[in-house]
Amino acid sequence: MSVLIANIGSLVTNDPSLGSGLLGEIKNAAIVLDEGIVAWVGDSSAAPAADDQIDAGGSAVIPGFVDSHAHLLFAGDRSKEFAARMRGEEYTAGGINETVDATRAASDHDLETNMLSLVGEMARSGITTWETKSGYGLTAEHEARALVIASRHTSETTFLGAHVVPQEYSDDSDGYVSLILEQMLETARPSAKWIDVFCDQGAFDLDQTREILLAGIAKGMQPRMHANQLENFGAVQLAVELGCASADHCTHLDGSDIDALAGGTTVATLLPGAEFSTRAPYPDAPRLLDAGVTVALATDCNPGTSFTTSMPFCIALAIREMHFTPEQALWSATMGGAQALRRNDVGTLSLGSRADLVVLNAPSYLHLGYRPGVDIVHSVIKGGSISYKGIA
Repeated sequence: MSVLIANIGSLVTNDPSLGSGLLGEIKNAAIVLDEGIVAWVGDSSAAPAADDQIDAGGSAVIPGFVDSHAHLLFAGDRSKEFAARMRGEEYTAGGINETVDATRAASDHDLETNMLSLVGEMARSGITTWETKSGYGLTAEHEARALVIASRHTSETTFLGAHVVPQEYSDDSDGYVSLILEQMLETARPSAKWIDVFCDQGAFDLDQTREILLAGIAKGMQPRMHANQLENFGAVQLAVELGCASADHCTHLDGSDIDALAGGTTVATLLPGAEFSTRAPYPDAPRLLDAGVTVALATDCNPGTSFTTSMPFCIALAIREMHFTPEQALWSATMGGAQALRRNDVGTLSLGSRADLVVLNAPSYLHLGYRPGVDIVHSVIKGGSISYKGIA
């Protein structure tokens, strides 16, 4: 059944051929959804007939957000760690092992219930496509079960067995790498689309990262990387060299990193929630954008360093703290995220794309940054069906 949404005050398509500017914005717009895809876009006065019609009441409509970096399979609570950081203690990634202990002890039911609770929060913030990683089990059995659980709910599943070295291998990181290569990759492979490595101080070095990613690629997984969060470790340039879909965090960059990203196909995924929660410096986003690097924004939802599921919050941070324009921030949270997942069917409302869209309680997408901390998501449509609230 086709549905016409008319009387849209501002429609963001992310297709400049359909409207004006970077966002392909159309004023006084309409959109037709049919069989879960976008079938028509244009001026409201020229809209074709449809089986059903919805009046958007002059509200803004944007593509559904694409969250290309999250860690949703975990148990336990690390709020005390957050409080300690706010008192001035430095983040060193050591708290991950606390989550590992709690996650290993949790039942499949509890892990899935917690994940779905967070996914529900994401949906209410306008996220319609989301990725999630393993990485809090760090044994072949626990990593595989996390991926099986995740794969029931998203196709964007990432094996992150190389998150940190678990406590039982604290004196034998190469032994843990061997475990990943000899056992964990094989058990993860059936449920993992992606492979990721935390390549940084206190995690995995460049040689270990290269070996793990190449082994994952050989088993059919696509690579991405946690890169340069804690220091300039050379990880960003390795990500570009290996053709990773994304290098995530990119907190510490130099000119050679930016040149590599600009000359390659790797998306720089920025995670402002992590800097907010750790009081780390924010990445130099304008320098990346000015160099022509493709940039994504994601929540990095995780229990230790970015416990948020709100993409509008991350957009507001990107605008205020990282000096994105509102247009750049919205594009990065939609099309940027889609490109970080190597998807061309989401993050846009162009003809033939998935009918994933968000109706705002506002006349313009500018309100995403203009009204920080305020819930302005009125309705969410995913695959052509209303998945959150309803349109009056």
